[in-house]
Amino acid sequence: MAISKKLLNPGERLLISTRQHPKALIGPVLVAVLLLAVGIFVQVRADQEWLTLTVWVLCLLGILWWSVRPFLAWLSTVHAFTDRRLITRRGIITRRGHDIPLARISDVSIEIHLLDRPFSCGSLLIADASTHGLVRLNDIPDVEATQRQLNELLHQLHTGRGGSEGV
Repeated sequence: MAISKKLLNPGERLLISTRQHPKALIGPVLVAVLLLAVGIFVQVRADQEWLTLTVWVLCLLGILWWSVRPFLAWLSTVHAFTDRRLITRRGIITRRGHDIPLARISDVSIEIHLLDRPFSCGSLLIADASTHGLVRLNDIPDVEATQRQLNELLHQLHTGRGGSEGV
């Protein structure tokens, strides 16, 4: 499971725990390959050592910023649904979190774009009764099944069959 058990309250059950689909890493991987190709091209074609060294330093900085940083952000972001709330946690150095009690969720919808379909993922859009209004969870694996599970959980909560009543 992607979320720590210490985030759960006593008696709270974890139902869904996920992070973004690895599809979110395609762009950062392509950037790393492109920057490595640029570095190799300049090393083979350039006769000046200072130019080669400068390009490799710039490529390394680019890989750190556009590939390693997004990977660490992906690795440190988790979404979870319990029988009481939605929990999101993200951040590498500064950890940020957001909890929404299930009783405040008013609508759950999905968006599956053309590039999401082959990977069976999409965005989960959760409307709640707060100032945020809409929470968007991007690249959720098997988003349709997640939406069905969440709708069933909300139905049980609102009909009084859910065991735990909100937070």
